[in-house]
Amino acid sequence: MAVVEIKRSGDIAVVTMDHPPVNALSQAVRTGLQEAAKELGGDAAIRAVVITGAGRCFSAGADITEFGGAPRQPPLYQLIHDIEALGRPVVAAMHGTSLGGGFEIALGCHYRIADKGAKMGLPEVKIGLIPGAGGTQRLPRAVGVAAALDMIVSGNPIDAATAHKAGLVDRIATGELLADAIAYARELADSGAKPRRLSERAIGEAPADLFEKKRASLGRHPSGKVAPNACIDAAEAATKLPFAEGMKRELELFGHCYKSPEARALWHVFFAERAAAVIPDIGPEVKPRKVESVGVIGAGTMGQGIAMSFVNAGIPVTVVETAQEALDRGFAKMRETFESAAQRGRMSEADAKARFARLSPSLSLDELKDKDLIIEAVFESMKIKKEVFGKLDAIAKHGAVLASNTSTLDVDEIARSTSRPGDVLGMHFFSPANIMRLLEVVRGAKSDKDVVATAMGLAKRIGKVAVLSGVCDGFIGNRMLASYGPEAQALALEGAAPSQIDKAITDWGLAMGPFAMGDLAGLDVGWRIRQERALSNERKMQYAVNDKICEMGRFGQKTGRGFYIYEKGSRTPKADPEVEAMYVEEAKRQGITRRAISGEEIVERLLFQLVNSGAELLGEGIALRASDIDTVYVNGYGFPAWRGGPMWSGDVIGLKTVVEKMHAYEKAHGPRFTPAPLLAKLASEGKSFNEGK
Repeated sequence: MAVVEIKRSGDIAVVTMDHPPVNALSQAVRTGLQEAAKELGGDAAIRAVVITGAGRCFSAGADITEFGGAPRQPPLYQLIHDIEALGRPVVAAMHGTSLGGGFEIALGCHYRIADKGAKMGLPEVKIGLIPGAGGTQRLPRAVGVAAALDMIVSGNPIDAATAHKAGLVDRIATGELLADAIAYARELADSGAKPRRLSERAIGEAPADLFEKKRASLGRHPSGKVAPNACIDAAEAATKLPFAEGMKRELELFGHCYKSPEARALWHVFFAERAAAVIPDIGPEVKPRKVESVGVIGAGTMGQGIAMSFVNAGIPVTVVETAQEALDRGFAKMRETFESAAQRGRMSEADAKARFARLSPSLSLDELKDKDLIIEAVFESMKIKKEVFGKLDAIAKHGAVLASNTSTLDVDEIARSTSRPGDVLGMHFFSPANIMRLLEVVRGAKSDKDVVATAMGLAKRIGKVAVLSGVCDGFIGNRMLASYGPEAQALALEGAAPSQIDKAITDWGLAMGPFAMGDLAGLDVGWRIRQERALSNERKMQYAVNDKICEMGRFGQKTGRGFYIYEKGSRTPKADPEVEAMYVEEAKRQGITRRAISGEEIVERLLFQLVNSGAELLGEGIALRASDIDTVYVNGYGFPAWRGGPMWSGDVIGLKTVVEKMHAYEKAHGPRFTPAPLLAKLASEGKSFNEGK
């Protein structure tokens, strides 16, 4: 079946890309478009051409599955040149998304008409690249240098109305898009309109300091440094070079980005998120259960976020609390969140009201008897959770999915408090749940396949990235954090100040260091967990200062003091000499000789703890694949996507090197640096966690 089709409406040719699901610009599509341009260029009976896409969008851009291999012909930039060179008007009819190479094709057309719901942009920077088919050269000529620079460097799309206002889109369709596009093309032909090529348009003046200011404003770009700076360089070239030379410069910069480690890491993250949805023993024959109504138990911060996640997706939610005051407080906070989003323009006022209207308050668990999915979000106590699930067992309808939002507890033990363990699993949301993308789906020993499939499918429906985990203390993310946090404490005792440790890890790329992260999450949470558990003597000694800080009532940002000091109304941490002195005193008490510790050692010790814990999870079968672990840390723990995740970072360093360095740390610090069996095995075999990537 042809992926590019030509049809004629009288003397107007309609070229349609038909490559489901998003008309990705595969080699076959590029070849088809180039052949269409050649055929129509020699057809004197055709007075104008419309290029459009079948299905839900114009084109979402490049076929990323071709990345990493040898370039395939024809190159996109040549195809666009061929389209632009046609001697009669070419109209792009845009609907759905027109992204990346798809948008570059539209820029190569002479005129553009868009459906009112269309979105368009150049998101290449988000996968470590720059537009490589003329986007950095044509867009500044279309909308001005400053506006183009913002679009290219951010990678964020704009809507049809914004594009029309900027002169990027000539018309907004008022009826059916294709019919309007054909009529527009005929109108152009009848009026004698000539091809209007962006490559021939003079570029507007740019402020002298525009590019330097943009470079200075990049800060911690989510795609690292290489691609954002290359985007700026390419756009600057458009203002200084003739179009043909600017294109050469764009291609040079694209090639530089294409070979960068940051791009490879970002591609890995892209594919890892998609791979996480694939569960080996759950195929298409397993049908998820229908979920049209949800119950959430608990109106605290986590319960609020979970409830809002579902109503944002159009699913009604009943929220149950034990006290009216707590219920009112939770609903007031959710109302405030929706109203604030409307005030900031993130949704309309009508939409905000509609979402809030999908929420129903209740003080009775009986209100959940007909819900398809019930999520428990109560205090992290096994006793309380088992009590809740025991009650749900008697109340919930047959076939309801019963989920716990526990972040650490044994889902199998929770399931045993019911007579239907097959209906039970963990759905661990990350706070704030209505914003954070990660959802750990925890599969119990007896969780039914269709229950797991339901949770994984629901995640996509509510805009989350789901990763499947087996049952263990802390699942994937928090199990790894349980080695990362103590190592940060050990470093502080040995001589590195909390602020130095945080700076080293954020300079390396993480969004937040371990001490600032603890203050944000609330130090009392971990403190209570440590009080309930039997810790090793080493762990008790590592956390001695942390526990003393909590005993002083310093729980982090919420109390204004934790490891850091926070001025009223501010979330900016300020180093506290008192805390640093506590580490000095505790080190003396424990007989630890303090020393100067380099940033490199700080990063290695913290990263290697994550890598080693990840290897343990893989070896135990808790995590299905190394890329799942990377997906957890990129989406839930502030790990930079341009680093690829902890397991990818280990692969980049080289597992043999990781093991050699861990053995050196093992001699100095003991068995917590003993390489996990799987890590040692892969290193000895010269293999990586992500073989074949």
